[in-house]
Amino acid sequence: MNKIGIKEAGFTGYPALDIEETRKFYRDIIGLKEGMVFEHEGKAGWVEFEIPGGHTLAIAQANDQWQPNAGGGGLAFELEDLDIALEKLAAAGVKIILPAQDFPVCRMALIADPSGNTVALHQKKPNHPECSGSCSH
Repeated sequence: MNKIGIKEAGFTGYPALDIEETRKFYRDIIGLKEGMVFEHEGKAGWVEFEIPGGHTLAIAQANDQWQPNAGGGGLAFELEDLDIALEKLAAAGVKIILPAQDFPVCRMALIADPSGNTVALHQKKPNHPECSGSCSH
């Protein structure tokens, strides 16, 4: 057991300047399945998305205490094919902050969501320690 009793990651959260625009980005461009939606004053204030593998991404209307930050913590999506994903995102007008970079065991790129939060796109190479030959290139 760890020192403070962590059982698992609960969710990853991002603040949104325009929650509807950000909601459409993660649902319609990224392709995540929308989960629970909580309203505040008749509008979506918190929207959850299901990430394959059992994780949740939550977006919430930004407020004075929680603002988007391109240099803040971030979520990384593991992709089947980084190049194809980047082509689709560029065609959809998504801002690519850092084009695909090669590292010894992976490739990675960075994009921005509509609020300016950074999202990493990651693809393990076949020699990645977690692959044991099962990762495609």
